[in-house]
Amino acid sequence: MSILRIHQLRKHIQQKEQRVLFDDFSVEINEPEIISVVGASGQGKSTLLRIIGMLDTPDKGTLTYRGKLSNEWQPPMWRSKVSYVAQQAVMLPGSVEDNLRTVSRLQKQPFDRELTKQLLEAVQLESLDWSKRAEDLSGGEKQRVALVRSMLLRPEILLVDEITASLDVRSKQAVEELLFDWHSREGTTFIWVTHDLEQARHTSSHVWFMAENRLYENSQTSAFFERPETDLARKFVQVSQDPVGIGEHR
Repeated sequence: MSILRIHQLRKHIQQKEQRVLFDDFSVEINEPEIISVVGASGQGKSTLLRIIGMLDTPDKGTLTYRGKLSNEWQPPMWRSKVSYVAQQAVMLPGSVEDNLRTVSRLQKQPFDRELTKQLLEAVQLESLDWSKRAEDLSGGEKQRVALVRSMLLRPEILLVDEITASLDVRSKQAVEELLFDWHSREGTTFIWVTHDLEQARHTSSHVWFMAENRLYENSQTSAFFERPETDLARKFVQVSQDPVGIGEHR
């Protein structure tokens, strides 16, 4: 049985005129992986994550988790298995500790203080004041607290959207190492939207390349960067290796 099956998803947005973000998006995840979702801006990568996380609805298509269609799940239960971390982290009212305790309150389980401390230390937040108002944190601190909060759910799939974009190099590397270690230890699948192609190259096992309003390539990471199947992917990778081009993609 597959972990996640996505079948013929379609999504459009309504601006001055209707614009399709992506169509006929189909893919299957059969074993735990770290998947990087890459492509130019405007391809619907973040929207795709929100749909997978049951925070947005597709125009058509289906999602199946562990053999059960998404419409057969209660949304809160689905989101406990398939959790989403936004690029712009949302802090709940109250303190840092209030935010970190959210999962234990919702699941009516004891708060795992030791694991929480370990995760915060892993993302360079070991000295964070838990009594501080969450809204007063910096953008980078909010991102990391939101990540830890979601990891405490121990979801089977974690959807992460540009979560290192506002971090310094040291904190960014710490997050990458944590997710890689967590994947190895817990068997969590990460679906990770990133514009940092070097990050995609060294952290992921698979790449979904979105272009021309569809899933243009679905490849193992080494194959995507070394032997792209299409001219469009080849040009995309070449631009990523050009310092000017990298800036343009970000």
